Amino acid sequence: MLEKLQGVVIKTQDYKETHKIITIFSDKLGKFTALARGVKKPKSRMAATTQPFVYGEFLVYVSKGKGLGTIQQASIVHSMRQIREDIEKNAYASYVLELTDTLTENKQPLPDIYNELFHTLQWIAERDEYVIPAMMYELKLYEVGGFSPVLNRCVRCGSTQLPFSFSIREGGVLCNTCSHVDEQSIMLQGKLAHILHAFQQVSIEQIGNISLKQKNKELLRMLLDHYYDSYGSYPIKTKRFIKQLDALTGEN
Repeated sequence: MLEKLQGVVIKTQDYKETHKIITIFSDKLGKFTALARGVKKPKSRMAATTQPFVYGEFLVYVSKGKGLGTIQQASIVHSMRQIREDIEKNAYASYVLELTDTLTENKQPLPDIYNELFHTLQWIAERDEYVIPAMMYELKLYEVGGFSPVLNRCVRCGSTQLPFSFSIREGGVLCNTCSHVDEQSIMLQGKLAHILHAFQQVSIEQIGNISLKQKNKELLRMLLDHYYDSYGSYPIKTKRFIKQLDALTGEN
């Protein structure tokens, strides 16, 4: 069955001498894999279109069941060139793609996640801020993965009274009354709890500018890293590279 669809290339794998297996997160099918024949040849018209981060339009023969599809034609809608040219943008965008591949099932349409993925990559490509967009997208993927933290009320008693502390063990925020159940919970000062909840709920395309103090950005990044380590099923390889990069650039 031929399908014309749009999507983001999230993964590529060499196959034999001249082919590649391409994983695309699409508008109609969600995530799927397809064979791109001959794209490693020097004169291949599809070589540029089948690179990670590319947002393109694809004509694909989609196989039934678990078999590989075949990409018949492809054209670039947005190359995301700026991501490939900047090592930090590349690192965080690669993290976004790997997380997407890890936490989504094949051929499961997820229109909200598809829309969020494209706008997150576009934001990273066109702006200097990439840490916060990655966290916003990550929190939305946690819901797809079935382990989203409770951020709008105390996970124990349901209270909405601030301040909150974040408990990895309890799977969300705790109010002052309940914070004693986890002595390792981390206090979220000021409006940080509201900001974290907004990251979880608000689409990045609805936001004009994003600004956080560096120490708060680092705190939230640390909390999400530990939270994923506790509840995520598979390790994310790109996270190690990000930590190495942050160490070199003095981010952490």
